[in-house]
Amino acid sequence: MAVTSGHGNPKWTREEVILALELYIECGEKTPPASDSKVKELSDLLRSFPHHSEAARKPSFRNPDGVAFKLQNLRQVATGKGLGNVSKVDRTVWNELGSEPYKLKMLATLIKAGINTLNEVRENEPSYDVFAEGRVVTETHLRRERDPVLRARLIEQRKKKGQLTCDLCAKGTTGIQASFAESTYEAHHIIPLALGEERSTRIADMALLCACCHRLVHKAIASEGRWIDLAEARKFIYGEHP
Repeated sequence: MAVTSGHGNPKWTREEVILALELYIECGEKTPPASDSKVKELSDLLRSFPHHSEAARKPSFRNPDGVAFKLQNLRQVATGKGLGNVSKVDRTVWNELGSEPYKLKMLATLIKAGINTLNEVRENEPSYDVFAEGRVVTETHLRRERDPVLRARLIEQRKKKGQLTCDLCAKGTTGIQASFAESTYEAHHIIPLALGEERSTRIADMALLCACCHRLVHKAIASEGRWIDLAEARKFIYGEHP
């Protein structure tokens, strides 16, 4: 039986369990030992995760024994055999993705891409609404939206068509000095997260939203647990019309 050494390691996040489930499925729903190269590879990846930065410095954090232990947890959820000390997250991820290999692979790929692009995300202090795909993918999405070059190009394109207005509430910046008006607006990526990772971001992929509507759209996406386009977001937030 795999044994994790030490106590006080943070609970496994949804994203981490998704990566463990991907490995479990790849291994034919079997539980390789801690000495297995794939287990060690996943351990290294989890230790580079942009969460739990302090904990990651402890030898016991997501070590190969811990990864092997988690695979046995997933085996118990899947088959009823193995270790019984499973978490709610283990069961939730299995129920959602255990029979959806394509979706599982897609989310795992997104998470890995996020790990490779992010620096540090402060533990348990997200200042944003987290999407169903998890904090890593959400933060990757937000950083793409906050690209100042992309935002500037979007605003310049819209200015050529007339006064700037929010694509959701349709309000402009009447009464605000011109030097401040542009600061009202933010770029929102309208392509679902999974599709957005397949190509470089284009201006056509972006909507121009006021800061208030942008936060409300993200909250709606997080609350519903799925991607919501602007038309649907408008119904959620304002009814049929703003």
